[in-house]
Amino acid sequence: MLRRYVEQLLNVYNYIDGILVTDKNGYIEYFVTYRPDVNRLKEKNILHKHVTEIYPGLTNKTSSLMRVLETGEAILNEYQTLVTYNGQSIRAINTTMPIKENNKIIGAVDVSRYIDLPYSRQNITLKSREDAEIGGLYTVDDIITSSQCMELVKEKIPRVANTDSSVLIYGETGTGKELVAQSLHTSGKRRNKKFISQNCAAIPGNLLESILFGTTKGSYTGAENKPGLFEIANGGTLFLDEINSMEISVQAKILKAIEEKQVCRLGSFTPIKTDLKIISAVNERPAQCVESGKLREDLFYRLSVVQINVPPLRDRINDLFFLVSYFIKQYNGFLDKEIIGIDEEVEELFKEYAWPGNVRELKNIIEGAFNVASSRFIQKRDLPEYITNPLMLNQEKFVSAPLNVSALAEGKGLNKALEEFEKTIISDAIESSISLVEAAKKLDITKQTLNYKLKKYGIK
Repeated sequence: MLRRYVEQLLNVYNYIDGILVTDKNGYIEYFVTYRPDVNRLKEKNILHKHVTEIYPGLTNKTSSLMRVLETGEAILNEYQTLVTYNGQSIRAINTTMPIKENNKIIGAVDVSRYIDLPYSRQNITLKSREDAEIGGLYTVDDIITSSQCMELVKEKIPRVANTDSSVLIYGETGTGKELVAQSLHTSGKRRNKKFISQNCAAIPGNLLESILFGTTKGSYTGAENKPGLFEIANGGTLFLDEINSMEISVQAKILKAIEEKQVCRLGSFTPIKTDLKIISAVNERPAQCVESGKLREDLFYRLSVVQINVPPLRDRINDLFFLVSYFIKQYNGFLDKEIIGIDEEVEELFKEYAWPGNVRELKNIIEGAFNVASSRFIQKRDLPEYITNPLMLNQEKFVSAPLNVSALAEGKGLNKALEEFEKTIISDAIESSISLVEAAKKLDITKQTLNYKLKKYGIK
């Protein structure tokens, strides 16, 4: 609730560097800094902690926030030098005001203008030659996370980046496999060489073969002397995405090229030596790809010398609002807007949603909301309908089954009738299954979505 007052505050103050909101007892409910180069505190590390815990040098008498909470009177343009719990010193001019509801103090808000050297505000940064040569690719620092499982992925990347061993990345669609692949490249000894990426899905075998290995003039009608990706990426990294969608005949030739470290262009018998780090990715479990015949077993073993599994967003839900803040900051820059967060109703919707499209889906939803938002906070009305009404995704599955119209006859309306029908289907699935995993599979939904619906309908 307190964060809603932030929007009103921003309508008064056109230029601020940071905002901190506490409840009536001094515990932090909201924090944002627009100058992370000056204030490196992160909301995830300080949320719900007392202001004197974050700034150990402050007491209830010296903290402007605690004084305002006690007196109910605003403090304007007070100069402060604050030292954070991790030793960072911040000089700022602060204005602190009480937040009141029905004449009772329910919290306080502190807005800051940081005092720094004049040229710092020009955002002048000097890039090293090495950084420039990376060419705008992602690095391991671009992997935004606060979850342990993704931190383990980040720790693993630098350890394997400098070797020539092939790496197989497994992750559902939208989890960020290319981000991991680029980070492997930019963290290793080949970072100043080329990084070439190719999605292998839905490309006919003959065409993909010419793309990968190149062609010689006359090898087929219209063919010209042209290098393939193995040649172009020579000395660097070649990333083959969705390799489980590649035709088996091409997989055999890729295995040969990797094993022999050389390729021949189509129509040529002259071998071309290659020196590459091969990174590949699949969007289905590798063992299942092999069992179903989508991936050659011998190629799997060759590609998966090191395997990195990228967990889906539903398994690292701690990252959800961390990523929301990151994308909001990103699109504020892209679209020249000043949105500062999501409201409480959207928070609850995001917590309950199963995120089948993972991080990519979240990013697209935030971008879509930016296009229609009329407030400083993203609201429920700014979201796509399939998020705000989960039944939308399941209605097509109900068409073939007879709908009990008693709810309609009783005047409960279509939504109530659909809810009762969905509850019946879920109950039947639970009764006919030996586990929630099996029931979720029958219903073609994730286990997290099933748990949400069980809680929603009170099904035990």
